Parts: sequence; C-alpha cells; structure tokens
Amino acid sequence: MCIGWALRRAMRIEIVRETAVLSAEVALLRAHVNELMDAPRHRTDGVADAPEVRTTPRSIEPLVAEPLTATVAPEVVSQREALTDFDTPAGSRWGSPPSGDRSASAPAPAEPREPGWLASGVAAARGWLFGGNTIVRLGLVILFVGLSFLASYAAAAGLFPIEFRLAVVGLFGIALLGIGFRTRTKRPDFALALQGGGVAIIYLTLFGAARFYDLVPLSAAFVLMIAVCALGCALALLQRSQALAVTAFAGGFAVPLLLGGEGGNALGLFGYGTILNLAILFIARARTWRVLNLVGFFATFGIASLWGATAYRPEHFLIAQIFLIVSVLIYVVTAVLYTRATPGKFGNAVDTTLLFGPALAGFGLEVALIGDRPFGSAFAALGFAALYLGVSLVARRRQDQGLRVMNEAMLAIGIGFVTMAIPLALGARWTSAAWALEGAGAFWVGMRQARWMPRLFGLALQVVATLLYLGTLDDNVAALPFANPAFVGAILVALGWFATAWFARETIARETIAPGETRLARAYARGEAVIATPAFLTGFAAWWIGWLMEATRLYPAVERSLSPVPVFSTNVQILLAMLAYLVSAAAFQTIARRRDWPVAAWPARVSVGALWIGFVAQADRGGTVLSSPGCFLWIVALAVHGWMLFRSDRDDVETLGTRAVASASHVAGVWLAVVLLADMLWYGIDRAALWSTAWNEVTFLAGAVAVLAGLTLWAGPALRGEQAATRWPLDRHALHYAWTAAVPIALGIFSGAIAIALFSSGDTAPLPFVPVLNPVDVMVALAAGVLLLWRRAVLAADAVPAGAALLASKRIWLPIAALGFVAANGAWLRTAHHLAGVAWEADTLLGNALVETGIAILWTVIALTLMVVAHRRATRSLWLAGASLLGATVVKLLMVDLYATGGGARIIAFIAVGMLMLLVGYLAPLPPKVTSDDTKRGAVA
Repeated sequence: MCIGWALRRAMRIEIVRETAVLSAEVALLRAHVNELMDAPRHRTDGVADAPEVRTTPRSIEPLVAEPLTATVAPEVVSQREALTDFDTPAGSRWGSPPSGDRSASAPAPAEPREPGWLASGVAAARGWLFGGNTIVRLGLVILFVGLSFLASYAAAAGLFPIEFRLAVVGLFGIALLGIGFRTRTKRPDFALALQGGGVAIIYLTLFGAARFYDLVPLSAAFVLMIAVCALGCALALLQRSQALAVTAFAGGFAVPLLLGGEGGNALGLFGYGTILNLAILFIARARTWRVLNLVGFFATFGIASLWGATAYRPEHFLIAQIFLIVSVLIYVVTAVLYTRATPGKFGNAVDTTLLFGPALAGFGLEVALIGDRPFGSAFAALGFAALYLGVSLVARRRQDQGLRVMNEAMLAIGIGFVTMAIPLALGARWTSAAWALEGAGAFWVGMRQARWMPRLFGLALQVVATLLYLGTLDDNVAALPFANPAFVGAILVALGWFATAWFARETIARETIAPGETRLARAYARGEAVIATPAFLTGFAAWWIGWLMEATRLYPAVERSLSPVPVFSTNVQILLAMLAYLVSAAAFQTIARRRDWPVAAWPARVSVGALWIGFVAQADRGGTVLSSPGCFLWIVALAVHGWMLFRSDRDDVETLGTRAVASASHVAGVWLAVVLLADMLWYGIDRAALWSTAWNEVTFLAGAVAVLAGLTLWAGPALRGEQAATRWPLDRHALHYAWTAAVPIALGIFSGAIAIALFSSGDTAPLPFVPVLNPVDVMVALAAGVLLLWRRAVLAADAVPAGAALLASKRIWLPIAALGFVAANGAWLRTAHHLAGVAWEADTLLGNALVETGIAILWTVIALTLMVVAHRRATRSLWLAGASLLGATVVKLLMVDLYATGGGARIIAFIAVGMLMLLVGYLAPLPPKVTSDDTKRGAVA
C-alpha cells in the first residue's frame, strides 16, 4: 500500500512538472513575440530614436536570443526538475511578467521560518527520494535489496552454480552502468541513478566472489575493484555529480555489511576499505564534495570500530595498525585539500569533522590496539601530535592566509596531543585534562569559523573533562610537589576554561554566528553570549582545587603496612588553601586590570569569604591565629586581602552591585577582626591554662570592645567631615565602618556585658580578687563606656545615619541604666562570693543574710545617687526613677529582709537604709515643676 501511494504521488509530481515546463515554454514564446512587436523602427527623418524602455526582464535575455527548437535545451531540463507546481516561483528565469514594473508588482517576501533539525532531516530524505526522478531512485533501492535477497536465496536453494549467479548479478550491474552512461545527456538524473546502482552492484559481485566464494583470487579482486573505483571516479568527475560519487561509495562501503560474515579475512576487508578511501582522496583533489568525504570517513571508522569490537584477534595487529595509519592519513589530507579549495567568511573554510574526526576516532582505535602495552597510549598521542604539528608546519610554510584557521586548528590539536601524552604516560586519569584543552581548541576554531556546532562540542567536552576529573579525585599521594596528576590535571582543566572564557569575553552572538543559521543556532548563541562568566568561575574553581590538592599532598608510605604521611599539618593545610585562593585572586585581579577582563576580578571581591572560611575551618580543628607558622600565613593573607580591597575600590566601575559587594567586604572584614582578636586572646588563655577563670569569659567581649573603640576613634572624625575622610578607605566607607559594621558589634557588646555581669563568678586566678578592679567588672565598665562613646560619635556626624534616631531619644537610657544596675548588683554578688565565702549558686546567694543586706544598701545608694543628680539638674523624671528604686528597697526590707534575715544583718540593713533615706530627704528633695521651656532645657541637659 505504501509503495502504491508513493508511486501515485511520484506520477502526479511528474505530470505536474511536465505541464509546468510546457507552460513556461509558452510564456517564453509569448515574451519573444511581444519583444519583436515592440522593437523600435528606424526613422527616415534622420532623427535618432528615443532610448528604448525595456519591459522584459533581464533574466530572459539569453533565452530570447537562442533559437527555439523542438528539443528542449539542457537548461530547460534543469528547470523542469526545479518546478514542482503550476505557479512559477518568484525570481526564476520564467517567473517574471513580460512587462510592467517588477518592484511595484512583486511585494517583498516575508522571511521564511527556519525549520527544525528533525524537519530538515525529513525534508532532506524526502528531497532525495521524491526529487528528480523518484520512480528510478525508489526502484534502484528496491532492486538493490532484491538482488541481495536473490543471491542469498539462490545460494541457499542451490538453484544455479555460484559462478552463474555472480555472473548474472555482475552483468546486470554492467548493463545498468552502460544504459546510464548512454542516457547521460538526455536524462541526466535518470542516468546518474542508473550508474550509481550499477557501480554498487559491481562492487557487490566482486567482493562476494573474492571474499566468500574464492572464485576470484584476492589480488585479482583488488585489481578489479581498483578498476571499478577508477571508473566510478571518472564518471563522477566527468559528469560533475556528487550524487553519483556518494551512491557509488555508499554502495561500496555497504557491501561488507550486506553480505555479513565473521570478519576473519582482515587483509581482504582492510585492503578493500583502503582502495575506497584512496578513490575518495583522488576525487578530493579535483572536487570539494564534503558529503562524499563524510560518507567515507564515517563508513571507514564505523566499520573498523565494529570489526575491532567483534572480530579482532592479536594476530591481526599489524594489518589493523597499517590500515588505521593509512586511513587517518587519507582523511587528514582530504581535510587539507578541502580547506585549500573552499573559500569561507574568515579565510578558507575548515571541515571541522574531518579535522577533528581522525584525531578523536583514530586515537580511540589506536589506544584500543596498543593501550595494554607499556606507555602505548602516550606513544599514540605523540604520533598524532607529530602528524598534526607536521601538517601545520608544512602548511604554514606556504604562507597562505586562507589556510590560517586550518593551521591554527592543526597546531591546537597537535599541542593537545602533546599535552595528553604526558598524563597518559603517568596515568590515564590525566586524560580529562587533555580533553579540557581540546575542548577549548574546538571552541576557538568554532569561533574563527563562525560555526556554533564546534563551539557546543568544545563546551560539552570541557564539561565532561571537569566531571571526569572530579569523579576520579582522591587523596593526592605523591612524592614530587606539583608534578603529580592531581595538581597538573586540575591546572590543565582550569587553563581550558580560562581559554574559553577569554575567547568568549565579547558578544559571540553578534560576531561569530553566520547569517542563515537555524533557530537552534540562534538559541545557542543567546546562551553562549553569557558563557564567559561561568566559564571563568569554573576555571578558577578548578585552579584553586589544584592548589588545594597540593596543599593536602601526602608522602607515599615507605612500607605497605604504613599509611601515607601528610606533608603539612592540618591547620597549615587549611591556611595554605586559603592563601592560595587569595594570591590567585590577586593575580587574576592584576590580569583584569591590564587586559580589561572584568570577570577576572570577581574572586578578589569576595576574598573576605576565604578569610572567614579559613578561620572557621582552623578553629574547628583546634588551631589559633597565633600558632606557628600560622601567624605568618595570616599576616600575608590579611595583607593580600587589604591590597585587593584597595585596588577594587580604586578600579571597579561604580555600580549598585559593586558598591554593595565592596561595602559588604569592608563590613565583614571588621567582624573578622573581632573574632581574630578574640582568638589571639584565647591563645594566651590556652598558654596560661586559664580556661576555667574569668579571663576566658571576658575574652570575646574584650575583642569586641577593642574593635568598637578603634572604629569609633578612627571613623568618628570622618563622620564629622574632618581631614581623615579624604584617605582610603574612609573616603567612601566611613559610614559602613562607623554604623553598618558597628551596630551588630554594639548589640553584641551590650548582650555580652549583661550576661557576664550576671553569670560570671569573677575568678581571677592566679591573681587575687579585688572588688571592682577585676576582669569582669572592669570589662563591663569598659563596655558601657565604649557604647556611650560610640553613641556620641554617631550623633555628632554631619549626616546622622538612617536608623540612628533611637540613639538620640530618651529611651536609649533605659538599656544603659539597666546595664549599670545589673553591673552594680553583679559586682556586689562577686564580692560576697570571694570575700565572704558565699557559694556561687543562685539559691545560696539569695538566701544569704549578708548578701540581702548588701543588696538593700546598694539599691539605696543607687537611688540616693539618682535623686541627688536629679535635684541638681532639676529633672523630675530622674528623681522619680530614684524614688521608685528607693520604694522597691523599702518593700524588699519589709517583705523579704524582715523575715528572711535575723540578728545583726537585719539591724544593719534597716539602720543603713533609714539613714540613707534621711540623707536623701535632706540633699535631694523633689524638684519643683517647671515650664515647657525649662523642660526642654532639662531634656537637652
């Protein structure tokens, strides 16, 4: 049913074409007659005729000038094959009207929509089957398969002698060849199809007679097949038909697949394939038939791979080796010939498949042959490197600018193989590094040729290489520094990504996508336009991994029973990895400045993150900043970080993103200074074995207080617009230091001071405890003082930061007063604990009569102080606060001390509080009410 439908459709198409050609010929005759009728007549008055206005399209002129005959010219025959509808397509040599304005009558056609790859493939297959003489092509396909089945059936049934069967098949092929050659002028498409089928059948016959039935000696079969190849080449070149050549060679390469067999006769198979490849090379000298070259390449290496996987034996090594070398040489030379004869947009065009294909497929087969031998893969890589570098050297001596892209591609492939030879000699794991370099080379060649497929292949190869390297990553056990697979492999992978990022640093979509590409190509170009940044960041990550592997390198064990020994201690490994990131980021920042490569400066912008990660990792492993030799590494790391911050602020373009990243780096650096200073103090605590004392408890608070005091004294003048603001980094980051970074530190200081004042016992060992002059009380007092100093500096700024309004309100004094009240009570509790021997437990402290008496007296003294100060400043609110505390003291005496304490403690509490209350009444009576103006002045005071 399908065949009948195809035949009916083919017949309809043939009828349509013939009718269209007749219509075109009638239109041509009409145009000729109109031109003769409109020809100007000679004037008899001696006046020259006016210039003739042409109404016939210029494309008809050659046909009008030719005499019309009954036989259609070859040009008309070609037009018959092009026409597929009754309506003549616009722009053809028949399609213009005999008169009229073409520009006015023919609207501009809309841009055709690009078909997808699946639609393109279907259209190509349909075009071959239904283009030209469809019936002949379909018939040849069916006939070829039928002859194969007939030969097999006759052999199985034993109907005729094998000699007769082969002779009939061969004579049939010769007949097709002869008929096609005789009809080459009248029916070119029909003739080419018959000739191609005849050549394929002759191939089938000769190969079967020699390979399977031993009717023809092997040498004679080779000679005859050489003759058939020569005949096919001659016919294709004579008629300039790539289709005939492709048909002949496709049939020739299909012979081993159609006839089957176990592949035992390797000499016959490879000799046959070599003859076909030499014929393709001969044609490549005269014609740039890329499809023919690709058919030969894929058929040769495909059949070789299939044979190697199913029929290879060690005794075939020499034959297979010679065939592989000859095949690689043939197709490398074919690629060179194609480039020499094919001009392109950026110099002569390069067939990327033939340029890279022999390298990839040939090297893979070569490794399969000799990979099990010592350094076999390495020698194979060196052989391919010598081939490509030699071809590049010979081509460069010709000094032909059109071959520049091919020369550079050959050079890149050769260098890639040289690079590959070293890791293959030391370990197969390094192959991923060579693939990364080769992927970068393919990407570069694709850019030079304005072809997106090689670039996509290069990116995919680099991704595979990176994943392969990461998948094989393990402990770096090596005796030599740097010359080991883990380090060199990562560096080579990184170099491939760096090269790709450098090539793609400009807008590829605008510069290297050729016009007329498919929608898939344009979609790829849109994604490729932003590939430079992720490519560089991936390369930088691989670069850092290489240095990390070197920092964590292990010495091989001297005996199998022992384990490898680390070259550096754990803490030093962490710091070396951190320093490697910082130094690498600084180096690439320099490259970014000198080569105008902005993305190369990105790692330097987040260098503070490396410092934080290094500190946390070191602290997790029990290391400290001051431990040797870590302290020297930290000095270098901080210096490099500060240098990169300075250059980033000076060189980066001012954008919202760069300003945010820069301010975050400075702020995070301040917070890092807090933990670094605390870590240094902890180092001293550890050296003095003071972990269970108050010295340890105030360490972090001491670091935060020191940093906030430094920020206030350093950045405070800059907020007031003094001269210090003109120097880096205060010229642009003063507010970030004094406010953005300081607010979390201030909150931490306040919370830490409250916690220490409440919960620290104040153990000052090995020093004696001194009330008030102990580390806890001193540090809490310093914390309160630094907080007040910082508040004053922020409020004195020329432009008060947004969010600082709370610091200027009266409510800010409530937490400050709470801190002072807690600090005073904590100081008394610690004094009672150390001097009176009261246990540092909540129940014991609150149940002790001495402690309760002291608290009552302390509260009364605080209330007296507040009320006296309020009386002198005439501030009723402050006086009322003191009175409230005094009232709370009285309530405590009556509700708690009256029943909980006894003896002298209760007497002292009541007498002391009573006398202090009398003193309050004398020194600080309630201030009178004041007017609104006085209230404002008091608030200001």
